[in-house]
Amino acid sequence: MEEKIVIRGARENNLKNIDLEIPRGKMVVFTGVSGSGKSTLAFDTIFAEGQRRYMESLSSYARQFLGQAQKPDVESIEGLSPAIAIDQKTTSNNPRSTVGTVTEIYDYLRLLYARIGVPYCPRCNKVIAKQSVDSIVDKVASHAAGSKIIIMSPVVRGEKGTFAKLFDELRKGGYARVSVDGDTRTLDEEIVLDKNKKHNISVVIDRLVLKEDLSKRLTESIETALKLSDGLVVVEVNSEKHLFSNKFACDTCGFAYEEISPRLFSFNSPFGACPHCSGLGFVTELDVDMVIGDKNKSLNEGALKVSGWNMDIGGISSMYFRALAKEYKFSLDTPIKDLPKNIMQILLYGNDGKQLSLHYDSKNFQGSYVGSFEGVINNLMRRYKESSSEMIKLTIGKYMKEHACEVCHGQRLSDAALSVRVGRLNIAELTALSIVHIKEYLSKLQLNATQMEIASPILKEINARLDFLTAVGLHYLTLNRMAGSLSGGEAQRIRLATQIGSGLVGVLYILDEPSIGLHQRDNAKLLDALQRLRDLGNTLIVVEHDEDTMRAADYIVDIGPRSGIHGGEVVAAGSIDDIKNSPNSITGKYLSGQRRIDVPAERRKPQKGWLSVTDARQNNLIINRVNLPLGVLTAITGVSGSGKSSLINEIVYPALFNRLNGGSEIEGKYKELLGFESLDKVINIDQSPIGKTPRSNPATYVGLFTLIRELFAATPEAKERGYNSGRFSFNVKGGRCEECDGDGTKKIEMYFLPDVYIPCSVCRGKRYNRETLQVKYKGKSISDVLDMTVEEALQFFANIPQIKNKIQTLFDVGLGYIKLGQSSTTLSGGEAQRVKLASELSRRSTGRTIYILDEPTTGLHSYDVDKLIMILQKLVELGNTVVVIEHNMDVIKVADYIIDLGPEGGDNGGKIVCKGTPEEVAQNKESFTGMFLKTYLK
Repeated sequence: MEEKIVIRGARENNLKNIDLEIPRGKMVVFTGVSGSGKSTLAFDTIFAEGQRRYMESLSSYARQFLGQAQKPDVESIEGLSPAIAIDQKTTSNNPRSTVGTVTEIYDYLRLLYARIGVPYCPRCNKVIAKQSVDSIVDKVASHAAGSKIIIMSPVVRGEKGTFAKLFDELRKGGYARVSVDGDTRTLDEEIVLDKNKKHNISVVIDRLVLKEDLSKRLTESIETALKLSDGLVVVEVNSEKHLFSNKFACDTCGFAYEEISPRLFSFNSPFGACPHCSGLGFVTELDVDMVIGDKNKSLNEGALKVSGWNMDIGGISSMYFRALAKEYKFSLDTPIKDLPKNIMQILLYGNDGKQLSLHYDSKNFQGSYVGSFEGVINNLMRRYKESSSEMIKLTIGKYMKEHACEVCHGQRLSDAALSVRVGRLNIAELTALSIVHIKEYLSKLQLNATQMEIASPILKEINARLDFLTAVGLHYLTLNRMAGSLSGGEAQRIRLATQIGSGLVGVLYILDEPSIGLHQRDNAKLLDALQRLRDLGNTLIVVEHDEDTMRAADYIVDIGPRSGIHGGEVVAAGSIDDIKNSPNSITGKYLSGQRRIDVPAERRKPQKGWLSVTDARQNNLIINRVNLPLGVLTAITGVSGSGKSSLINEIVYPALFNRLNGGSEIEGKYKELLGFESLDKVINIDQSPIGKTPRSNPATYVGLFTLIRELFAATPEAKERGYNSGRFSFNVKGGRCEECDGDGTKKIEMYFLPDVYIPCSVCRGKRYNRETLQVKYKGKSISDVLDMTVEEALQFFANIPQIKNKIQTLFDVGLGYIKLGQSSTTLSGGEAQRVKLASELSRRSTGRTIYILDEPTTGLHSYDVDKLIMILQKLVELGNTVVVIEHNMDVIKVADYIIDLGPEGGDNGGKIVCKGTPEEVAQNKESFTGMFLKTYLK
């Protein structure tokens, strides 16, 4: 095996014919300014080539299903190991996927509960145990000696029906009597049952007086009864009934477990899932408060927000409401809040089929008929379920909310599964604990010798995986947390923990900024985990800007010197000292201290009042009151899992959005929001994609593409051909390529590998048909313009202020290297966030807006963080309020005010540790943030 990975002639994207040698078996950091080509070299060249070679190693039969992977633009790569990419893509958006399932810990917990779990009766809360036939006979014999007893086999327990077929089968089997709802009947007579009532039916197996010489007969009778009823037998002694089971069944109420196996504890299996929510833990229902827009308004004034249920003249809704008002004696001018409860019940859920006299009067039709009213909520739910129209589903879906299932209370499982316990907890209660508390709970289990022998290998696997998650700083997560709610950094570290647990050696791991979302205190744990992966005998390529990671690396490759066309070169490679001493390395200048982000000479003081939240109790929050200053830059800090996102993203943002922007977001748990009156709107600039399809791109998002299309439509060539601006859209028929529907690519599904996109064979990735591409502006087609980088476009449209100004905002946020038409699916979370920031910067500021950003430094080099800080400061200087959730100390040190949460993550977090200026926080001995901030303030 070669000791180096040797790359020759790498020219993918902006790479400029790079030659590079990377040591194997080491931790190598790729760094450089944003857009310099780090990810292109790591993922689009090295990993892509590794993936291609893997596919070529498969048989031709397998390859026909996978398609042909495209070779990256590189002359050769030697010494390449099997490669695994661990990027920031969210693990899964499937609501059935949880931290427990993606880490496989839940699979081992299901096995643990199936093997040593103690079943309880969900009705009686009694421990249920199996009983052998001999033990049942002994119990009956000890209590019923000399008594007249009846042995019965319960075959129907609390079910509706006539059961005629059952009675026929029993007659054929030679049985003579049955007990129907407590009455003994012979099978010689016809038995007629009320099919609408629930019945209990038992087959009478034997009647005898128990004596010593009849014990054999008793055993045979009980065996027959158990076999017939699948494990249950009823013994009646002098009219008193006793229930026994040789399976897990309650001897009081008869509740029985069909089988205690791992699938019983799977919420993805019909066998274990809650029947009401099908294992999701929540149900989606219409929210009455959202359907009723303003309770102070009457029906005549348009109290109902939902389209179709307003009082339009001649509308069907007005016909129903007039008939209801006449029948139930209420006024359509009475405010909704003043209507009696029974009237509101009828309006929302119908009048139970009672007939109304309805009169319809419009320009086209007049008439009367009789009909009932199904209710606004029932009508909307029916239309939502029955309609095949996506538009109707989307319209009605706006008024729906997710609620915890009222049957399982969000625990996802059936009563039977939730009634099995290991120790004092069922499996749902255990997975609701944080990882650190699960480990503590399992370590304190009191197990007998048999249970310990069974559980030891299972617990070993569980504990190993819990340790790996703790090692990458995820000790605060709960196993029941939905995978879709994880940040990109959390999802990446989960996959990293999984890989450490796999024990693979000789693998090339490529990671994309694993430090994202980590507080400095937890960074050391992450670095230990990376080094452990390296020490197993693997090679790590880590794309990273974090200084601690660079200092821990064995080898550093600095790509640059700048972004886009000004990057794509190896500026320096070697040890950290080699990078610091390189005259052309911007990274080296920040590492050596030649360049730095300065601490402001003066902090702004809150002069516009405060935004206050009282009694915040969302997730792990325990905050009686938190005050956010208005008109300044505030940093929300704290260790991972301390409650930052719970406070800002789940309480402050939705509460402001609903009040200021007229939204209907779900608000977290809190009592009051005060002081928002001086604000006019809230803007949340998060890291979610700017679009869900490859059609979305930066140009469309910032409103630039419309202007460009109008410009092309105004050219002489377009006017001569009669083309309007719609001709230059790749989303509609006419100008787009119909072979790929304007996508420019064809997707090849790779099944167990990531999907591969190849250029369309007709338009060759240009998205448009030949006629549209013949129209040029300054020698460039519409496709050529979309293929320009932001920096190139800035020069190209320099003389058109309206277009230039929008492009300038993209450039100002450090996105000069991305292409105007770049697919949104290829943008990182940090890049998507900066596109949104650019979109907001292109709008006119009112000076009364509050901007919320969650880790905007994601994917940014110190050089670009400097630019970002200037933009945030500019927003504040215009009178706005900026709230930033951040771990980056360069951002935290320039803030005017800090609110530090903690002290720990998960159950030990959720409190305000300290607040004030960076200098004040740095002096607080309880603050982990302050501990690291001291150094940066110096």
